[in-house]
Amino acid sequence: MNELEQALQQREATHLYRRRRVLDSPQGPEIVVDGRRLLSFCSNDYLGLANHSGIVAATRNALADYGVGAGAAHLVTGHMAPHHALEEELAAFTGYPRALLFSTGYMANLGAVSALCGTGDTVFEDRLNHASLLDAALLSRARLQRFPHADAATLGERLRDSKAGRKLVVSDGVFSMDGDIAPLRELAAAATDDGAWLLVDDAHGLGVIGANGRGSLETCGLTAQQVPLLVGTLGKGFGAFGAFVAGDETLIETLIQQARPYIYTTALPPAIAAAARASLRIIQGTEGRERRQRLTVLIERFRSGAAELGLPLMASPTAIQPLLIGAADAALRLSEMLLADRILISAIRPPTVPEGTARLRITLSAAHTAAQVDRLLAALERHAVPLLRETDEP
Repeated sequence: MNELEQALQQREATHLYRRRRVLDSPQGPEIVVDGRRLLSFCSNDYLGLANHSGIVAATRNALADYGVGAGAAHLVTGHMAPHHALEEELAAFTGYPRALLFSTGYMANLGAVSALCGTGDTVFEDRLNHASLLDAALLSRARLQRFPHADAATLGERLRDSKAGRKLVVSDGVFSMDGDIAPLRELAAAATDDGAWLLVDDAHGLGVIGANGRGSLETCGLTAQQVPLLVGTLGKGFGAFGAFVAGDETLIETLIQQARPYIYTTALPPAIAAAARASLRIIQGTEGRERRQRLTVLIERFRSGAAELGLPLMASPTAIQPLLIGAADAALRLSEMLLADRILISAIRPPTVPEGTARLRITLSAAHTAAQVDRLLAALERHAVPLLRETDEP
């Protein structure tokens, strides 16, 4: 135990210790945290659907009809009508023949990669992929090769040089810490040229980007034929919970038979599946389109204001707007300064991001107002501008 205590102390000393906050309100632009009302810019509720009255009502109705728990795994007696309907609707929305529900995005990635690849195969991953994708490759026992971020040319070279049995290329659609969109057309071309499969995890894109909310694939003009596996989550833009993998009939049936995180886990509560169905209807309708348009306006307003202040935002067109600070202690200090102004933005530090790239991960929501974005910019002018000037001094 002493070794564990020393490791925790070392983490604290290097400004890498993480602490939980207690939220005592629904998600929204303004939340109550540890008894204080704060303006939040660090949620993944990009469309502001997590507390949408229509989705809450759909959940309540499903609770009355189906109860709370699914009671069993999908392959026993846990696969209920709301689950099945949601799978069919997600398949239609994404343009794939089939979709398969998982309890979390982490489990969807572990299940898909480990079911399809094993010893003698190689998984090629973008260096900035989410931890769940990297863990999935390690769990599969396939060889893991990481290529430089968004570098399709290097990926192509490594694919050509590989003698692996199966080759699986894996990339986030929208990168969760940088906010940029993967060069999916180029990745798809490299995979196709070498006969490899391509899996895209669009956790931060689905529902949020694309004219119809179909995410990174729609934004990049790709079809289901060019991207054989799509992973999506329902707890971010959808404002609900859960995840899915979309693919063709053979792929989905393979996952049903072989994906251990699917086979050996109790199914999602049916009311949560009903909530996700309600979210999907909003995303596909007029309200969803209006929310995406409002979010786009807010992103442009924030980036324009940050540019006027000379703030080093990373090149992101999405709701994820990282403010690069550099040192972990400086990022933590800026987060605390903003908290004193009742603005909540978490400091993201290693190992989540590489050494020397600690940042504030600012996330915008369609539920924010222009006045709230302006309040954030004013606070950044008071605190971030002088702090960055101070850290730049020799």
